[in-house]
Amino acid sequence: MGRLEILKNLYRLITTGFLKKLMPRTLFARSILIVVLPILFLQILVTYIFYERHWDDVARRLAQGVAGDVATVISMIDRFPGNSAHAYILSAARGQMRLAISIDEGGKLPAGADEPKEYGFLESHLARALQESLPARPFVISTNKKLESVIILVQLPDALLQVIVHDKRLFSTTTYIFVMWMVAISLALLSIALLFLRNQMRPIRQLAAAAEQFGKGQFVDDFKSSGAQEIRQASRAFHVMKHRILRQITQRTEMLAGVSHDLRTPLTRMKLQLAMMPDDGDKSSLEGDVADMEQMVEGYLAFARGQEAEAVETADLSELFHEIINNARRQGTAISLKTPRELSVSIRPNSFKRCITNLINNGARHATEIWVEVGSDDADVIITIDDDGPGIPKENRDDVFRPFYRLDPSRNTETGGSGLGMTIARDVIHGHGGQIALGTSPVGGLRIEIRLPK
Repeated sequence: MGRLEILKNLYRLITTGFLKKLMPRTLFARSILIVVLPILFLQILVTYIFYERHWDDVARRLAQGVAGDVATVISMIDRFPGNSAHAYILSAARGQMRLAISIDEGGKLPAGADEPKEYGFLESHLARALQESLPARPFVISTNKKLESVIILVQLPDALLQVIVHDKRLFSTTTYIFVMWMVAISLALLSIALLFLRNQMRPIRQLAAAAEQFGKGQFVDDFKSSGAQEIRQASRAFHVMKHRILRQITQRTEMLAGVSHDLRTPLTRMKLQLAMMPDDGDKSSLEGDVADMEQMVEGYLAFARGQEAEAVETADLSELFHEIINNARRQGTAISLKTPRELSVSIRPNSFKRCITNLINNGARHATEIWVEVGSDDADVIITIDDDGPGIPKENRDDVFRPFYRLDPSRNTETGGSGLGMTIARDVIHGHGGQIALGTSPVGGLRIEIRLPK
């Protein structure tokens, strides 16, 4: 398989999403991975080069030095026979060559010494060096249990030479020093990088928390921009956006206060004039029109006023639903409730109560019985409202959330209201950071599912 084919397979592996599943999800973990992987690859590369080149060369040269000293001692023993000469040679080897040498007169190598053996890293270098220095001498290499020394047995014509080489002559201490320094420096650099990344992640988390809080309609204090330049820019843009939205909400509220006064004043005058008119058919018709106009004005104002004036507080959702259901039952609605004993959540109680009341009233207008269930999972509070009415066709379920949209084409408020109930309910749910969806109920009518974050 060529390099081009390997690159193609690697590209397919990345694009299939296999590596994406192995990647951590948080930015902090991915940043750590970006920092750790180069350091890890660098250490592996440096260690490979060091062990493959430097340590191999050092070990070979040390082995050659030991093999040369052993060959020198054997040459001197052969050149100068006699016990006194041998004693002098062995004493000089111990003092000057740091070799513990002894001669066993008449000794023989163990059986099977001539057979090839598998040596370790240092033993293999030493064996090759001895073969070069002592081509005609059989020998055996072994190590003690604590790996503090290497024992070399060399067969002489009429004796067995034993050489004990201490680890200082075969091992380079710079190897361990290099590895320890490399690991220590890498850990220090990694700690500094982690501290720096953690400080960079803090303003991102702060911005994300503020955006989520503001998205739920909660009040968010201005915070000081910190971190990298891009993060500071995003924080400043968030503050500008927040103040622009709040200013728009304030202007809308002030405008609606004036609209409310201007619309209610002529309606009040019309109601007063109708009260002074004689009772006849025209008066009843006009009173009905004025009542419808007043109801529509209140609906429009409720839609436009929104929920910005109410503060968020922790409320018991079970208690709130019991209150809503009891009010609905007093109005003659056949409704049942299934809810846990206690379920605390951060909401705007009045706005949320108005939202659920609108949904129940809509269901009561078209159905004979309503079922409400409140539950929760690990992340959300789940509210389902089922009824046995005609339901809403699938193609119209998105349209009912549009302002002033009514399934009934007539504008009769007795059959369809003002067309703002579902719109207000959706705005309230979205203002709490939740979602609302319509579906088909198991009993054949409409199912409304609401999800609120805990």
